[in-house]
Amino acid sequence: MSRVPSRARARIRSFRCLHCGLDVPADAPGTAHRNHCPTCLWSRHLDDTPGDRAADCGSSMTPIAVHVRNNGEWALVHHCTGCGALDTNRIAGDDNPLALMRIAVAPLARPPFPLDWFARL
Repeated sequence: MSRVPSRARARIRSFRCLHCGLDVPADAPGTAHRNHCPTCLWSRHLDDTPGDRAADCGSSMTPIAVHVRNNGEWALVHHCTGCGALDTNRIAGDDNPLALMRIAVAPLARPPFPLDWFARL
């Protein structure tokens, strides 16, 4: 992936989601560096640190979990489909709440033990 000069990066107003194809505005409520699609929550491996756009990978990143920070703020955990890196990204005010909840409750819907074990308690 070729690097875009800093001045050109500053002018980017939107990007196309590599997963669902949505044209996503670069501005997002609640975050200075939108890095994921508000509809499907997939991201792209572009940053080494938030907003620097210095990562060489450029692959899609699948949302795999929700992390709650010490201040109560939610962040998405993304897994890079190219290099395997894990990264956390704060959610944005326009993120799909249903998609966020699906990720958050997934461990409860698929526990590592049979649910009928509860009947024996």
